[in-house]
Amino acid sequence: MEKIKVQDSVGAILIHDMTQIIPGVIKGPRFRKGHVVQEEDIPVLLSMGKEHIYVWDQTPGLIHENEAAERLARAVAGSGLVLDEPKEGKVTLTAAHDGLLYTSGDGILALNTLESVILATLHNHYPVKKGDKVAGTRVVPLMIDEKVILEAEEIVGTYSKPILDVRPLKRFKVGIVVTGSEVYTGRIQDKFGPVLRAKVESWGSVVLEQTLANDEVSLIQSSIQDQLNKGAEMILVSGGMSVDPDDVTPTAIKEMGAELITYGAPVLPGAMLLLAYMGNVPIMGLPGCVMYSKTTAFDLVAPRLLTGERLTRLDLVKLGQGGLCLECPVCTYPRCSFGK
Repeated sequence: MEKIKVQDSVGAILIHDMTQIIPGVIKGPRFRKGHVVQEEDIPVLLSMGKEHIYVWDQTPGLIHENEAAERLARAVAGSGLVLDEPKEGKVTLTAAHDGLLYTSGDGILALNTLESVILATLHNHYPVKKGDKVAGTRVVPLMIDEKVILEAEEIVGTYSKPILDVRPLKRFKVGIVVTGSEVYTGRIQDKFGPVLRAKVESWGSVVLEQTLANDEVSLIQSSIQDQLNKGAEMILVSGGMSVDPDDVTPTAIKEMGAELITYGAPVLPGAMLLLAYMGNVPIMGLPGCVMYSKTTAFDLVAPRLLTGERLTRLDLVKLGQGGLCLECPVCTYPRCSFGK
């Protein structure tokens, strides 16, 4: 780069965005990379505190920050992501559709360990909407040795899965079985089913059918099997998840031949959650807190299942860090620490 006085810069081509800051009014690029400086630009540049500008001295082996940020963004981006144009040396990645952001923590760490490389992202499994900002890339210097970017691209190539991708939630046919003799006999009104239906539909899936079952193992099992026979791709069984003698939902699920992944998760609320599989169909036993708490373990686990991910016990165990909901008076999930 060659440093020249602003007063001598008419006709020069800017090699980077130049940011103008007016407190309370604007902070953004006043002149873009590639802009040819005009006579009328001189007072503006001076008002921005610029006494000099830089002209690109194209030294072999060096690349501009914009190119470096673009290459980093292309390297880390998997499916479901959109890359914007470089702005002030940064490239922002946004969600191409609604879904969950999946990130490689090891990959992000490996890249950020490289000198002058920056990759900032949202948390793993963060629920996003189309257009949401999910990550950003840049490098620290205006010009960087291309070898650093080549090394970054090589690191990304060592991973079998993308460093970042947004996976859409699939449209599942969901069966709901509400247990409890008090509901089955009509002594109290079912309040659990409507909550589950609303959540299922908010995730883009459809309730195939909802049935009631009393606290008998055989009836719970036949209700589940009936849902499976009708093509359910996920089954939610509510209630009967504690250790009381008449809470038999876990027993019913286990004894019908389901593969038990976990009964219990290090998440509050939602510690008594159960996850099992009948073949490829996930079955979730949901504790009572799902009915009255706005956000629980159910909200952390179900969306991942709806992407098609098959969860293991280790996946559930990892939820312990960040698994404490603060139960704020006004819930702001996912913009909080829960599940992070």
